Amino acid sequence: MMDTLFYLSETLCCLWYIIPGILIVGVTYDFVRYKTLTRVSLKDKHVVVTGGSSGIGKSFACEAARKGANVTLVARDKDKLRASEVEVKKCCIYASQRVFSCSVDISGPYERVEDSFVDIEKDGGPIFMLMNCAGAAVCGVLEDTSSSDVRKMLELNCLGSIQTTRATIEGMKSRGEGHIIFTSSQAGFVGIYGFCPYSASKFALRGFAEALYMEVKNSGLKVTVAFPPDVDTPGFAEEEKSKPKETRLICQSGGLYQPDEVARKILNDALAGYFTSTLGIDGFMLTTLNAGMSPDYSFLRLFAQVFLAGPFRIIAVCYRLSFDRIIKKCREERNKSKKAE
Repeated sequence: MMDTLFYLSETLCCLWYIIPGILIVGVTYDFVRYKTLTRVSLKDKHVVVTGGSSGIGKSFACEAARKGANVTLVARDKDKLRASEVEVKKCCIYASQRVFSCSVDISGPYERVEDSFVDIEKDGGPIFMLMNCAGAAVCGVLEDTSSSDVRKMLELNCLGSIQTTRATIEGMKSRGEGHIIFTSSQAGFVGIYGFCPYSASKFALRGFAEALYMEVKNSGLKVTVAFPPDVDTPGFAEEEKSKPKETRLICQSGGLYQPDEVARKILNDALAGYFTSTLGIDGFMLTTLNAGMSPDYSFLRLFAQVFLAGPFRIIAVCYRLSFDRIIKKCREERNKSKKAE
C-alpha cells in the first residue's frame, strides 16, 4: 500500500513539472511560428478582395498591398471602386505592384461571375489569395424584414462567396497553392435578436468553409474563416438605421473595432494558417466554445478548448441571461408606451 502511494506521489510530482514545461514549449512554438509566418512577403502574389470598395475589404486590400501583393478589388459600385483603387495604390511598397478593380455582382448569375474572374486572372495573374468580404446586414425582427432583404442577405453573404470560390478553386488546385478566406461574423457563432436572416447566412459560411477545408487540404490550399465583432464601417452605419433597441444594447457589450485593426488580424491569421480568425476576448471565448470539429490545430487554441470550454460555458450562460433580461425589459417598455398612448 505504501509503495503504491509513493509511486502515485512520484508520478504527480513529475506531472507537476512536465505539464507546465510542455505548455511553455507549446506556447513558445506557436508564438514563434505565428510571428515568422506573418512576416512573409506577398511580392508577386495576386490577392483578390470582394467587397473591396469599403470597410474591412478595402482595409484588407491595403494590408495586402503593404506586404507587396498585386491586388484586385471586386465590388458593384464603379465610382467607389475607382476611389478605393487610388487608396490601395498608395499602400504599395514596390514600383512593380499593380492594383486592379472589377465591377461585378457576385450574387448574380454564376456565368457572369466566372467570366469576370477569368478576366481578373488575365489582368493580374493567377489568384493566390481570395478574400471573400462582400456582405450586407438588414436588422429587424423577422416579421418586419421583407422577403427581398432576406434574399439579399442570403445571396450576397453566402451564395456570393460560394460562387467566387467556385470560380477560383480549380486554378488554385492545379497550381497546388492558394488561400481562401471567408468573412463571417460573431453572429455566425451565436444567434442575435434582430439578426435572423443575417445570422443564418453567416452560420452557413462556417459550414461551407469546414467542408471546403476537407476538400482542398491535400491539394496544398488553405482555408480561413473570420468572425469579426462590430466594425466601424459604412455597412455598420447603414445597419444601425434599422437596428432594434434590443439588438443595439446586446451588441454594444462587444465594443466597436476599426477596420484596419480587423483586416490586419485576419490577414495575419490567414498567413499563419489558422482556420478561424477572431479579435478580442469575446471572439476568443466564442471560438473556444464553438470549436466542435473545426480544423484548428494550434497548440494554444487546442489547450484553451480542452481546459477553458467549461468555465467559458458558465460565462456564456450569464451572457445569455443578461440578453434575455434586455429583451424582456425592452418589451415591457414598449407595452407601457402603448398603454400610455
